[in-house]
Amino acid sequence: MSRSQSDASTGGGAALAPPSHSPVTFFLLALAAGLGAANLYYAQPLVALIADDIGLDETMASLVVTIGQVGYILGLLLLVPLGDIVENRRLIGAIILCAAAGLGLAFASGTPALFLLAALIFGVGSVVAQVAVPFAAHLASPEERGRKVGSVVSGLMTGILLARPVSSMVAHWLGWRAVFLIAALAMLALAAGLRLALPQRHPGGRATYRQLVGSLWPLMRSQPVLRRRAAYQAAMFGAFTLFWTAVPLLLAAPQFGLGQQGIAIFALAGAASVVVSPFAGWLADRGFSRVATGAALVLAILGFLITEAGVGLSSVVVLAIGAIVLDCAATANLVFGQRAIFMLAPEVRSRLNALYIATFFFGGALGSALASPLYELAGWGAVTVAGIGIVVLALAYFATEFRRA
Repeated sequence: MSRSQSDASTGGGAALAPPSHSPVTFFLLALAAGLGAANLYYAQPLVALIADDIGLDETMASLVVTIGQVGYILGLLLLVPLGDIVENRRLIGAIILCAAAGLGLAFASGTPALFLLAALIFGVGSVVAQVAVPFAAHLASPEERGRKVGSVVSGLMTGILLARPVSSMVAHWLGWRAVFLIAALAMLALAAGLRLALPQRHPGGRATYRQLVGSLWPLMRSQPVLRRRAAYQAAMFGAFTLFWTAVPLLLAAPQFGLGQQGIAIFALAGAASVVVSPFAGWLADRGFSRVATGAALVLAILGFLITEAGVGLSSVVVLAIGAIVLDCAATANLVFGQRAIFMLAPEVRSRLNALYIATFFFGGALGSALASPLYELAGWGAVTVAGIGIVVLALAYFATEFRRA
């Protein structure tokens, strides 16, 4: 594979953007991405609380996270492609209302089946983030696309990383159900605000919905850059969700003995990684995506090794440093991947993004599903080995980029 294919940083198919848009527009898109993505992560530090309250077995507790991610994958494949044919502002509003409905159902759930159904629904609705990111790419000029996409991804990652401490703190004071009620109300307010403030965007696509969804697999087969970038981030995100689904169980165990407040403070450490997104976009805009991708994969392995040292030393501080390193690696790699695929073909940008995110969220769903069984059956060492093993596989695949002379 050529360098131009790998980085897609100078790809020819990028269309000229509309005239410059207000920074407020990109801020609102970042807010939509952040609040939408956060819905998937409120449950992560509350796994034990929710499972105990609704009667879900401990070894199956991570399903409260995994099912939301499954819903997210379905939304990516079935709803996000509509961004290529449906007016984007209206689409964003409809998806947000879906999320609000699922969050409201989660608030009222009293059984495992009902909560898991709610998680599936708000997981589908959380894909608003993946309509917002291509929207930002369309509004930005080609020479600043990496930075603008990076700023919206910063919002997305801020939502992901702050969701855990915020939900932990709210659950500590008001109970876990209040987390989902507040989130549902926030999504309703966001839907109203975006309807009033965002510009309209009418995509030029004329395909039917059936043709749109049917084109996904041929599109994946025809885009080697997409396949590579999706594979790298699937491994990275699998390791990321494995860590963040298992670590609350570790922190609540006797070795650390933290309550919901302590877990919330720990989760704040990961939020430090949001500063990486604009820098990663800057690197990508200058053609350094390939080398920076390799560095991000190595950094993720280092993050897991640091967390293992933190457990061995019973040090929350060292454990938090490892979490920050891992989160920085995952955030940067996400920006490199999205910038690369957004340079491929503007007319199918929503579908490219849907395939990219769906693939790596499949990796994330596997990571979260493995988290509680691995930890309950074999301890933190098994979590570390699994996390490093996943990233090593991605690093080995990445190394094949250099085989061609």
